[in-house]
Amino acid sequence: MNQTPDKNKSDHQEQIFDLKAVEIMDTAGALYFLQHQDSVEANGHKTSLKNVPKHVRQIIDTVQDHRLKECPPETSLKGIRKLLTDTGESFFKIIDQGRALVTFLGLVLNAFAKQLINPKRIRWTPLVAQMEQIGIHALPIVGLISFLIGVVLAFQGAGQLERFGAQIFTINLVAVGVLREMGILLTAIIVAGRSGSAFTAQLGTMKVNEEIDAMRTIGLDPIDVLVLPRILGLILVLPLLTFYADIMGLLGGAAMTMITLDLSLFQYIRYLQDAASLGDFFVGMVKAPVFAFVIALIGCHEGLQVSRSAESVGRQTTRSVVEAIFFVIVLDALLSILFSVMGI
Repeated sequence: MNQTPDKNKSDHQEQIFDLKAVEIMDTAGALYFLQHQDSVEANGHKTSLKNVPKHVRQIIDTVQDHRLKECPPETSLKGIRKLLTDTGESFFKIIDQGRALVTFLGLVLNAFAKQLINPKRIRWTPLVAQMEQIGIHALPIVGLISFLIGVVLAFQGAGQLERFGAQIFTINLVAVGVLREMGILLTAIIVAGRSGSAFTAQLGTMKVNEEIDAMRTIGLDPIDVLVLPRILGLILVLPLLTFYADIMGLLGGAAMTMITLDLSLFQYIRYLQDAASLGDFFVGMVKAPVFAFVIALIGCHEGLQVSRSAESVGRQTTRSVVEAIFFVIVLDALLSILFSVMGI
């Protein structure tokens, strides 16, 4: 491209751009040329083009028609308009996240059906490893918190029921509270914070390191290899953790009841048999696999949503824990209402 001034004009020289030698031009080159042309005209010179090939002229005209010479003024919403805009954006983000989660649920159920049809597809080694990580390693924290919850329920219940001379019903409070609600709910929350976040961090790190892409390249399905062992492992382990939490919660209630009510352990067990039924126990146990499936599904889904950055891993891990705990509490409330309506 040659740029020559017109010597016939002294005050306002005309710059002529000769594009005869230009064979290829893309949109970036056309934009750069137009910006240079603007800078020349801004200095008081006229410009003109000469010997422009047809295809180059088309590119320049297209970019000229669609480019913005000046950035549009920044608009900032305030007051009620900003509130409504933010609310609408948040609503559509929630809709998109829900749609993605339902799609992921379909993929998981499809892969699970294939494993049921062909059990040889089940990866037993990762499944057992996940059960160890989720279950055995969580026993100390689950046991301690459940025991202390039993102590707190017995202590607070005895203090309130003493006003009515009904301290003996403290055992009923502990038994029903631990078996139906507190045992499974606290265990699910602990697992969501411990194992659900681990699922997201592990899968997210693998995605950042492009390990999941490598699996797809060699013909392995990440759902089969990574997701299903975690979901099945948590479904199998959480009922066992719930049973363990129930026992520890009742032991905590026994310890405090023996102190406040001056009862022996055998008396506590005898009153416990009258206070609780197998129905109370099974109500808590039925919730366990449902909560386990939701926690593992959300943890694995958020892990696969990680982009290629460490910041994204942290953000998705936080979102995984918050969403899992939220859904656990909502499902617990819905199931409690359902069991109450059914008279269970």
